[in-house]
Amino acid sequence: MSVPDPQGLLARRLSPESPSGGGGGGDAGWGRPAPGSLSGRTVIVGVTGGIAAYKTATLVSRLAQGGAAVTVAMTESAQRFVTPLTFQALSGRAVYSDIWSQADLADPQHIRLARSAHLAIVAPASMDFLARLACGMADDPVSLILSAVDRRTCPVLLAPSMNEAMWSQPATARNLATLRGDGFEVIDPAHGWQACRTSGPGRMPEPEDLADEVARRLARG
Repeated sequence: MSVPDPQGLLARRLSPESPSGGGGGGDAGWGRPAPGSLSGRTVIVGVTGGIAAYKTATLVSRLAQGGAAVTVAMTESAQRFVTPLTFQALSGRAVYSDIWSQADLADPQHIRLARSAHLAIVAPASMDFLARLACGMADDPVSLILSAVDRRTCPVLLAPSMNEAMWSQPATARNLATLRGDGFEVIDPAHGWQACRTSGPGRMPEPEDLADEVARRLARG
């Protein structure tokens, strides 16, 4: 699937000279202010393969502006939509994009990341990713980190994003029920226009709403 230069679009919107940028750089002109202070909080943002991945750049930027230390993990499919460099620039931290190239026998990185996190969110969470997560698979950077998270102390939020027909599949409902039973917290998708030129449920919530949900969930403790 060919996606026309999402990084170029982001760069223009993030530019201080952009009319929507308010002259202050960052994504200050993208809507509501950044969520309340997240200083001292460590958040893992998992990105899986889906066109909604471009919106996750705004989520990462807003969390970072709120003071959170944000580490992004990406599946291989996600990197076909947005490059790791985009998230590295927005978070100011290295992106976990390959479980092998970043391996260190003296530092099991996924364990360290999981233990340091106060919250993790996967946005977008594709149908395929939800199925693999429900089966306990841990063969990509996102699922590997989540496999080491203690959900009793670190909430894991899932923001599904998929076509209306995919959202309606019995397998999707079955996998979500399994994940909820395993302690994952599912953020219901929105209803609206989709990349497949249809309108219906399955659209990932807007990044501002996701950032607010992260802040609310962290405030609950």
